[in-house]
Amino acid sequence: MSDEAVKNIFVIGLDEANLPTLQQIPDAQRVRFHQLLTVEELQVGEVHLPSLLDKAQGVLDAFDGSIDAIVGYWDFPVSTLVPMLSERYGTRSTSLESVVKCEHKYWSRLEQEKATDRHPRFGRVDLSAEPPRPPEKVTFPMWLKPALSYSSELAFGVDDEEEFRKAVAEIREGISRIGRPFERILERIDLPPEMDGVGGRVCLAEESMSGVQVAVEGYVHQGEVTVYGVLDSIQYPDSPCFLRHQYPSTLPQPVIAELHDVSERVMRQIGMDSATFSIEYFYDPRTQGISLLEINPRHSQSHAELFQYVDGVPNHHCMVSLALGDDPRMPHGQGPYAMAAKWYHRWFTDGVVRRVPGPEEIARIERETPGVRIEVVPEEGSRLSELPGQDSYSYELAHIFTGGADEEEMRAKYDHCVAALGLTLEDAPRE
Repeated sequence: MSDEAVKNIFVIGLDEANLPTLQQIPDAQRVRFHQLLTVEELQVGEVHLPSLLDKAQGVLDAFDGSIDAIVGYWDFPVSTLVPMLSERYGTRSTSLESVVKCEHKYWSRLEQEKATDRHPRFGRVDLSAEPPRPPEKVTFPMWLKPALSYSSELAFGVDDEEEFRKAVAEIREGISRIGRPFERILERIDLPPEMDGVGGRVCLAEESMSGVQVAVEGYVHQGEVTVYGVLDSIQYPDSPCFLRHQYPSTLPQPVIAELHDVSERVMRQIGMDSATFSIEYFYDPRTQGISLLEINPRHSQSHAELFQYVDGVPNHHCMVSLALGDDPRMPHGQGPYAMAAKWYHRWFTDGVVRRVPGPEEIARIERETPGVRIEVVPEEGSRLSELPGQDSYSYELAHIFTGGADEEEMRAKYDHCVAALGLTLEDAPRE
């Protein structure tokens, strides 16, 4: 195939874990993926947006070839860099405003209110108040979270005033890491009156939702919203931390139909186009009600293998197709397994990693157990509390993807992999 026929796709934050899956999309031989900025440049330390833009533009300006698409599957700053760079280089993406309407949790709630009542009561917290107080009409138990965060960073479930004050103190200390650079983004947008003076370093309080967590994956092409998958997100017992994401969902069909309907209405309200999205909900089996947790203006790379195992095509296909102006039209049920899951092998106390299996050892485990892929998170010698991008309650040791005929088979594969990995930890020294 001539170089002219190959499309050059620049992936912001392209990483080794996702590259093999990207190369499994249909017609992958017709595209060439290029890394644009590393994950470390994008996620470690405080984000400096002008520097990231300058670096990215330097790479693109120096490229000797066509720039056919600029894409990404990570949260801020990647999600906002995609439309900013796409506008500069004439590639296809949704608007910066539509991305920010999803990612700014307070503005997102204001938009959701216009399309549905399937969301919790919420309000802003004045971080400068002493003592800080919950918003009126928002009752305990509640969640406190910055207007912008990822991987549940600085998100806290609180049951009373004392826990509320402790959570506010931690959020005050850490909110600027992402909040300050996000304010540079807000300056680029004509904000509505209800967002006057809100800024990026604002804290949101919202009443806790109960039930099981579920994710909806979809895309918007030429103004038409398509939902192509619903997944169950199962938590560790007595913990807000995910044990696994599982596809397809086992929820009743009427519930799945309502998830489709609410997702389509909300995404039309937000005005996204030529882009993927992932929306998280809670479903309460007692009331049979759903409640929207948050909207991500990108597909979930965590789910890529799951769609490949069950449907035969990873969801990265949607991102690439839309960026090239095509309707992805995801297949269903064309993969080798009836179900698939991404498991999170976690540790719930601080520790130092003393043994990590090498690439050959991981490859052997994957060969011996069909329908399995393994990513180990920490490096040997690392301290868990110093790992970037962890939630407020646990540390990720490994991601284990499994495909199977049913939950029992997938759990057996997961248990086997955890045992075979032989990860060894010891207590962290006290400081």
